[in-house]
Amino acid sequence: MSTIRSTLQDRELVVQTLRSLCTFDSVKSYLFFYIALSYALQGVRHVRARGVVGTAVESWRSLSTNVLLLVMRLPSLQKRVNSEMAKARLDIQDKLVKRGPKQIRHLSLPAEGLSAEEILKEMEQMDLVTGDNLHWKTGKLSGAVYHGGDDLEASFHFYAEVMMSAYRRYAVSNPLHPSSFPTIRQMEAEVVSMCLRMFNNPDGAGCTTSGGTESIVMSCKTHRDWARAVKGITAPELVIPSSAHPAFDKGAAYLGIKVHHIPVDPVTRQVNLKKVARAINRNTIMIVGSAVNFPDGNMDDITALSALAKRKGVGLHVDCCLGSFIVPFLEEAGFPIARFDFRLEGVTAISCDTHKYGFAPKGSSVIMYRDSKLREHQYFVYPDWAGGAYGSPTLSGSRPGGLIAGAWATMQYMGHKGYLDSCRSIVTCARTIEAAVRDDFPDLYVLGKPVSSVVAFGSKNAAVNILEVGDIMSNRGWSLNGLSNPPAVHIACTRLTTTMTDQFLQDLKASVEEARGRPAGKGTMVSLYGLGVSGPAGSTLVSRIITIFLDTLYIA
Repeated sequence: MSTIRSTLQDRELVVQTLRSLCTFDSVKSYLFFYIALSYALQGVRHVRARGVVGTAVESWRSLSTNVLLLVMRLPSLQKRVNSEMAKARLDIQDKLVKRGPKQIRHLSLPAEGLSAEEILKEMEQMDLVTGDNLHWKTGKLSGAVYHGGDDLEASFHFYAEVMMSAYRRYAVSNPLHPSSFPTIRQMEAEVVSMCLRMFNNPDGAGCTTSGGTESIVMSCKTHRDWARAVKGITAPELVIPSSAHPAFDKGAAYLGIKVHHIPVDPVTRQVNLKKVARAINRNTIMIVGSAVNFPDGNMDDITALSALAKRKGVGLHVDCCLGSFIVPFLEEAGFPIARFDFRLEGVTAISCDTHKYGFAPKGSSVIMYRDSKLREHQYFVYPDWAGGAYGSPTLSGSRPGGLIAGAWATMQYMGHKGYLDSCRSIVTCARTIEAAVRDDFPDLYVLGKPVSSVVAFGSKNAAVNILEVGDIMSNRGWSLNGLSNPPAVHIACTRLTTTMTDQFLQDLKASVEEARGRPAGKGTMVSLYGLGVSGPAGSTLVSRIITIFLDTLYIA
């Protein structure tokens, strides 16, 4: 009896204790401590990723920006800022929106449909009014149009006879309906297969997308969903180099992923590996390396990143959108390069743009994965829709089969030898420019050690503003890319550039001399990129200018 009584007393004591612990005030306290602990852990991870100094600088910059933005709301300053933004809007519209007495604006449907001859004539008139749409033929355009070169006429013949024929043949096809368009299904699978073999993973998996941005966003989505399913991560984080393409930030913004930007070495332009390792935590889903990056054409240490990703159990995306059909052919073309592809065990995904140095029509890229199991996390599947079971591999539902056919036809036309020869000529062009800048331009320096088609150069002489040099080059007909952090200019060599190397160096030398000691003007590079580094509020003002630019694109 005493044992039973004792047991009952113990149980009553436990019940009383639980009741005391489960009071409303106690629950509030537990909730408060849970939230406080969660935020504390987030803070610790944040500081660990950025370092104490980096966190302090980031906090100070954020505080300064907010204070300045508040100050700019003062009526006098706000009026001045709005006035400058209005000037910027007019300037952008004057450059992009062509107006003239001969221009006809098509703001509503014609009362009756036009004939094919009338439509062609109308397009010719639009070209005359808006300006020469074929200025890229001069070879003075950085990137953007990648085909051409010595065999420009043959290139046009190819586009007219091969690519456009393929597009025309499959213009109405849609891979959303593979049973209705079985050839397009096969072509897409073969485009992916050819790319997988280029990157040494014939048993891997992949999909075609509309471009590098979609390929990267898809990889972010895939790794997020993989980490949630396999590791239970509900607050996903990415660790990327500061030189990585903003598509990663775009994907993270869309998908609710936190991003840690890791600085690159100022000399090598490769991401700081120690800081990458420090930024990885239990919420990290993926780290990123570029082969090559867009700003300066340098390649991160993918071998080291692969080993780190494998050791930490996270994904590794290698962004080869710009490297595309150049980097896989470098070694065979006689340009030694470190490994960067699926031969490295830690690499889980690679993006490659077929519409850059693959010469496919615009709107064509491939995202590749180590295996099909990982690719499954990219899919969207909805079995309960009233319209029937639904599934799609990428962001888009309907997709243009004609673009897939164009990519397939291009790859068949070029073949391995065609891409190898293209790689050799383009990289030789880039190396020639790089060597000349290093040896013959004492005021300039090359950023890092670029490995493929992009060469970026800055100024080491305070009397030469490199962005002013870029604007002067624009006046000479060149369309180059302005950079920031550090201020620099880059050229992405293409088959068109290979015939213009001497002209480029001649114009660059003259532009440097013209810019020497001259006050910075009001060209696009100086105005935009100079403003971006002008102070804490600079990036906010640049964001407003970019928004104005985007709005202007839709003025009919």
